[in-house]
Amino acid sequence: MTKILAIETSCDETAAAVITDGTTIKSNIVASQIDLHAQYGGVFPEVASRAHAESISAVVEQAMAEAELTYDALDAIAVTQGPGLVGSLLVGINFAKGLALATGLPLLGINHLEGHIYSLWLAPDFSEAEFPLLALIVSGGHSELLVMRAHGVYQRIGGTIDDAAGEAFDKVGRLLGLPFPGGPAIERAAATGATAAYAFPRAKTDGRYDLSFSGLKTAVMRAATVQPSARRQSRRERGAEKRAELRADANINDLAAAFQDALTDALVATACRAASDFAAHAVYLAGGVSANQLLRRKLAAALAVPVRYPPLFLCTDNAAMIGAAACFRYRAGHRSPLDFEARASWRLSEDVYGD
Repeated sequence: MTKILAIETSCDETAAAVITDGTTIKSNIVASQIDLHAQYGGVFPEVASRAHAESISAVVEQAMAEAELTYDALDAIAVTQGPGLVGSLLVGINFAKGLALATGLPLLGINHLEGHIYSLWLAPDFSEAEFPLLALIVSGGHSELLVMRAHGVYQRIGGTIDDAAGEAFDKVGRLLGLPFPGGPAIERAAATGATAAYAFPRAKTDGRYDLSFSGLKTAVMRAATVQPSARRQSRRERGAEKRAELRADANINDLAAAFQDALTDALVATACRAASDFAAHAVYLAGGVSANQLLRRKLAAALAVPVRYPPLFLCTDNAAMIGAAACFRYRAGHRSPLDFEARASWRLSEDVYGD
């Protein structure tokens, strides 16, 4: 039985978990920073890294206590190496390195995106589909489409060329005066809105499997807010989208519903093309936006192959998913040197852990 302590601090969640065999959660602790960042309408990097430093020791101690294990019962320590906010990543990486030095346990630096994929292996009713699989990772920082040909073997075929899906949710939510994070707030508002009230564009890009949501965001802004006069605007005024004045006739619920419908349509259309072109046996949906119920329903209705996704509590950032990915990497012989560095950008590919 492989037992791994995992640490995740890539963005604004301080998390630690103990995972056995890549499939069983012994403990899963997450200290959220949502309240700290709500006033900014998004994650403030310096605030995030400071909060990680204040919380990480207690979070790791609680994870070990709930797992009822001592360090000598572990096989390895895993930590998110990237991608993410460098300041936040360094808090988790340095803490994990200290633990590895103190305990003599091997250390594994794990790709955050791979962690999202392996969150599915932690679902109680999960059964692994035959390869190749199509992985659609949609979150606040990422919109990635990958063909998974075996454990740890990926072909990246597409992704966002501008705003990630979750980022678009946050920006539109802020524009509409909804609370942070924007995804859940827009989904709640959309529940009583009319998708046909606004005709927003579906993303079109040159790349067959690429995604773009900046045009959709701009369309919502034009429909929802009072447009500036013909006078020349200052840079400050042009960038003040969160302070834009809403139109008197703007219906927040309808705007939310139409935006959500357009964004999910783009994701579904792209996933359907890719699943067919690469003969995928299943589509694995992961990341924070995978919690969106409309997206889940649309994918299930549009695809001829099974659609699988993690339980809601594992959709957003957590350390359990890092531990699940680490178990497979550990068994494959992967180990990280103690001098590895944080990686702000790190795409999944066939040589994800290579030079």
